[in-house]
Amino acid sequence: MPGPAEIRILRAADRTAAPWKNGGGVTREIAARPEGAGTADFAWRVSLAEVEADGPFSSFPGVDRILTLAEGAGMDLTVGGARRLVDERYAPQHFPGDRPTDCRLLGGPVVNFNVMYHRDRVRARTAVVRGELALTALPDETLVVVALEGPAALHRPGFPDARTELGPYDAVLLREFPACVIRTEGRVAVVGMHATARVD
Repeated sequence: MPGPAEIRILRAADRTAAPWKNGGGVTREIAARPEGAGTADFAWRVSLAEVEADGPFSSFPGVDRILTLAEGAGMDLTVGGARRLVDERYAPQHFPGDRPTDCRLLGGPVVNFNVMYHRDRVRARTAVVRGELALTALPDETLVVVALEGPAALHRPGFPDARTELGPYDAVLLREFPACVIRTEGRVAVVGMHATARVD
């Protein structure tokens, strides 16, 4: 049965930085389910990671990642023994989050837009778009829209007062929502999480 309609604005200024145990960077969580879940018990998690030094990524059993370079020159990753070059901004890259992953920065610190989800509970998709996009969700799907480059505006067609401005890295979470449109001259990430098992 569908849940209640939800449109929630998530401002970048309200996020706190969680330092990594290895000192290589910090993570700022944008949204997660279940709400308030930690790194050991989330079904899905959307965040921004500031990578400041070479080193290994944390391993998350049963988890897949979709990683998008948002700032910086990029990374040379080794994922499960295979090289993965991440040097193109705004190009989502899929890889398992439970394989040993080592990172070498190509030219200083980077900011990554990171989607993690348990593959046996959630299916996820990420697209980075510019211009105007009508937002639609599948049944039992939650959308998270994040302004990655420049500002963006969310509005409902036919309702001129129903408009929300998003600054850089601001986000909006939508579930069972009325028809709306996202517009930007920069780039926004649109992430859809479709639950295949119960996610509170």
